[in-house]
Amino acid sequence: MNVDRVLLAEPRGFCAGVEMAIKALTWMVKAFDEPVYCYHEIVHNKLIVERFEKLGVIFVDDIDDVPYGSPLMLSAHGSAPEVVEKAAEISSYMVDAVCPLVTKVHHEVKIRSKKGFQIVYVGHAGHEEAEGTIAVSPDSIHRVEEAEDVDSLPELGDNVAVLAQTTLSHRDWEGVVSAAEKRWPDIWSPGRSDLCFATTNRQAALLDLVGHCDSVVVIGSKNSSNTRALVKLAEEAGCEKVIWINKAEELPTDLSGVVGVTAGASAPDEVVNEVVEALNPVDGVHNVRHTLEDEYFPPPRNIRDLLGAIENFARLGFAAPSESIKFADKNIDASEVLESLNLS
Repeated sequence: MNVDRVLLAEPRGFCAGVEMAIKALTWMVKAFDEPVYCYHEIVHNKLIVERFEKLGVIFVDDIDDVPYGSPLMLSAHGSAPEVVEKAAEISSYMVDAVCPLVTKVHHEVKIRSKKGFQIVYVGHAGHEEAEGTIAVSPDSIHRVEEAEDVDSLPELGDNVAVLAQTTLSHRDWEGVVSAAEKRWPDIWSPGRSDLCFATTNRQAALLDLVGHCDSVVVIGSKNSSNTRALVKLAEEAGCEKVIWINKAEELPTDLSGVVGVTAGASAPDEVVNEVVEALNPVDGVHNVRHTLEDEYFPPPRNIRDLLGAIENFARLGFAAPSESIKFADKNIDASEVLESLNLS
């Protein structure tokens, strides 16, 4: 490779929801001697999933595959109400690590459906978040992916709402909304966008640098919806060479000139560092900051309750896994947590 310069997008990588989920699952691994089960991949990143599997976490796609009495975590993408209910029944200790932004969409579905609305939902077929959201009120939701899909919907009456999978690109969302508004001029949409702020920020940061690059490297797993949106956005912005990789070893060897680098919301920082090191730019790395992202989601409530109980036991002199308590600390990055798992 003969790379002159790397333009590194900011923000990139882990969002607040991914940070919360990784730290919560890490705490469970540290706290329980028996295998911890996780319903669906905790986040859409193969490297992270494989790391937890090496620590004994068992990922399942069917809640019936979880043995009765096992500690269980539900993934960050959100789960169907019946899954949450059954998980609480069968698990000895259940943590729902759903991202609060997904919870917001679930709440909107409940409210709109109770008010008699039919909902046009913009989401990807088969994606865990979309499936979990649709399951909240399946008789009220009509899923679409593109603006062209709107014309194929049946007549939905006068009360129609439009909601979205949080990890969509703005372009996908706006195209569907525009088509839906033409068909239903009085359609309801949330006052605050369903689209994840982290997804939006990463897309904006990419647009800030893509016009100055000979090629763009997007880091993230193939099943990551928000990473796919970054790839599509770079291509639509006119970048002739867009490379989608999950790890540094997948980099092509013919990159040259100015290379832009960004990462999806579930891609570890250590991979970004490895990619930049492999590119080895002659003129160094230049950060292109779109905005400063400082959002923080605290651990799920039952994790916080258990942490409090353990701290109380520690104060009384009982043995406690105090080292793992720090993984719920706001000042500890999930990237640091993952690195510590390598040393375990």
